[in-house]
Amino acid sequence: MISIKSEREIELLRIAGEITGSTHNYLKPYIKPGITTKRLNELAEEYIKSRGATPSFKGYDGFPAAICISINDEVVHGIPSDRKLKEGDIVSLDIGACYKGYHGDSAWTYPVGKIDDKKKYLLEHTEKSLYKGLEAIHDGCHVGDIGYAVSKYAEEHNLAVVRELVGHGVGNDVHEDPDVPNYGARHTGPVLKEGMVIAVEPMLNLGTRKIYILDDDWTIITADGKPSAHFEHTVLVTKDGYEILTRRW
Repeated sequence: MISIKSEREIELLRIAGEITGSTHNYLKPYIKPGITTKRLNELAEEYIKSRGATPSFKGYDGFPAAICISINDEVVHGIPSDRKLKEGDIVSLDIGACYKGYHGDSAWTYPVGKIDDKKKYLLEHTEKSLYKGLEAIHDGCHVGDIGYAVSKYAEEHNLAVVRELVGHGVGNDVHEDPDVPNYGARHTGPVLKEGMVIAVEPMLNLGTRKIYILDDDWTIITADGKPSAHFEHTVLVTKDGYEILTRRW
């Protein structure tokens, strides 16, 4: 069931979203060659807690860290470790913050120092595909309208859409109905109504769309070893469009 949020719930989701977006802002200056992903995770958890919230992902289905950190060919769900970022890497931070029982969820892929042109292209157009998907949102739209917009843009730019991983509703749980795939056909899927809150999160690959999971049972990587990027916002469906709840200033 897809829930329509009350005004009180929306206000709490705005606060959770603001904390999530601000955590990205806080971490961005630390994303440099030499820092470990474990340290980035520690900084994220410290900041989220300093804002009166808790990390949404810590303990979720047994996930062992506060945030997911995925490097280069890692698509999602990378577990923070002693691995150090290197010049030329790209790193995706997937951050969730829970405030008074309500969640924000946002992922962003960052360059580490100077990156090559192919990675720049991937980051630029994965981010743009997110906003193409958001532009399809309004009261009465279908979930398929979002996926169609994302996949059309991706295909026009020769990037592969990961199909096994999708966006989702957000509220009391960080993952609620409906699923929001990054592919689809117009006028198909559930209808979105004013007051619903969803996360839209394209994951695009430079090579094949095929993926597989590592032995840690969490980290998902591209099948061909080519880089992947991930951009996500939590948004409120409004009468005429959408409001980004995880905006980064």
